[in-house]
Amino acid sequence: MESAFFDLLEAHALCVLVVGDVMIDHYVWGECERISPEAPVAVVDVKSESRRLGGACNVMHNLLALGASVIPCGVVGDDLVGAEICRKLSEMGIDTTGLVSQNNRLSTQKTRIIASNQQVVRVDWEQRHDISAQSEEQILAFVRDVIARVDCVVLSDYAKGVLTSSLTPQIIALANAAGKRVLVDPKGSDYRKYRGATLLTPNKKEAQSATGITIARGDDTCLRQALLVLREQCALTYPLITLSEEGIGILHNGEPLRVPTIAREVYDVTGAGDTVIAALAFVLCCGESIVKAVQFANAAAAVVVGKIGSATATLAEIRRYAHVNRAHSKRVFAENLATLVAKLRSEGKTIVWTNGCFDILHYGHVAYLQEARDYGDVLIVGVNSDDSVRALKGKSRPINMLEDRIGVLCALSAVDFVISFEEQTPLALIEAIKPDVLVKGSDYEGKEIVGAEFAGEVRLAKLLSGRSSSAVIAKIQAVQP
Repeated sequence: MESAFFDLLEAHALCVLVVGDVMIDHYVWGECERISPEAPVAVVDVKSESRRLGGACNVMHNLLALGASVIPCGVVGDDLVGAEICRKLSEMGIDTTGLVSQNNRLSTQKTRIIASNQQVVRVDWEQRHDISAQSEEQILAFVRDVIARVDCVVLSDYAKGVLTSSLTPQIIALANAAGKRVLVDPKGSDYRKYRGATLLTPNKKEAQSATGITIARGDDTCLRQALLVLREQCALTYPLITLSEEGIGILHNGEPLRVPTIAREVYDVTGAGDTVIAALAFVLCCGESIVKAVQFANAAAAVVVGKIGSATATLAEIRRYAHVNRAHSKRVFAENLATLVAKLRSEGKTIVWTNGCFDILHYGHVAYLQEARDYGDVLIVGVNSDDSVRALKGKSRPINMLEDRIGVLCALSAVDFVISFEEQTPLALIEAIKPDVLVKGSDYEGKEIVGAEFAGEVRLAKLLSGRSSSAVIAKIQAVQP
């Protein structure tokens, strides 16, 4: 995602109506160093606690972080937790007129016990039956009143009784009549009440339950079937399924498109779905394409899963994250390799393969890769994992870790795709790809070349004398005081 894209997002002043289940996320933080003598359970020594807005409120918080204004609509109980929700929203500068207070209803609170950054248990106080008919009427009246002045509507369904099967279609009908997009974070297995929405954001498990189709990892055929069923069931503009570490799958020009995410250390996935739908709403309302919106949502989700608790991602954080990981867009994972190769074959591309450690990239590497690329239409580069490099070159290597090595390779115009492997040789990958051309350095003249039997032909590329990672390391060590 280029800087101009983020500049465009920053220039928009958007207003989003968020309707759904509002709640409090209560966190108890502590340490665990012993087991209770009363039962085989952990004893958590509490160090602190925090209370945050959650559920649909977390969608609102994410939209605010992106720079949008929000109008909340939902139901709270006539209790202390309900009053707390209203107070916290007001402190954020949000008008709570659209929050209906219903007598004899318990406001939702989720308490999470976290020991040493690990959630050990969650305790919920809530009522999940449908809100009253009177509350439904109040919500509809409020939506009619504000629909003209919002850019889109987000329905955040946590199955706590607000977005009922009678209320939800009426909200969608009001939004459609006003020409407003409707984005839904769905719950349950019956999506009929969401019919007419612009898009839904089910995860893979939810989509499988709603469609009856098993979505196998890396299988585009079943992904396409599930997306088509969702489109038909709900008359969606953009059929979409979130696929966890595989990214987000969408139906684009009638075919499944997986928009990959960039792997990072995950601390807590709490609220990541809220971030995704907020990001999608924000970018679509700015007039950008669904593909751009999904790419942005992936980056936003990657930022929040690196934080503890229901978190948000600002435009600045997402811009920084996307910039750091931009080059990794060429990275391929094993589960997607068959699909990639089939697509390249269908396009009549000549596939070239080469591999190496590429520890400290130097001009010898660049020249070698440029020559390799000249032998075909697409160059796929295999890179040894960190453990694989250590096994080959000793405990002091690699100097640069895998993510850094991949990032540098992806920045080279000669390289089309990069894939890592854990083994000491890439034999399994070469067999899977069956490249038209396998390229190795000229120092392999007369030697056995791994995977040669699976390649159409083998080419030996010239190696520049004196250029190697080992030579660079030796030179640096020689000048050390």
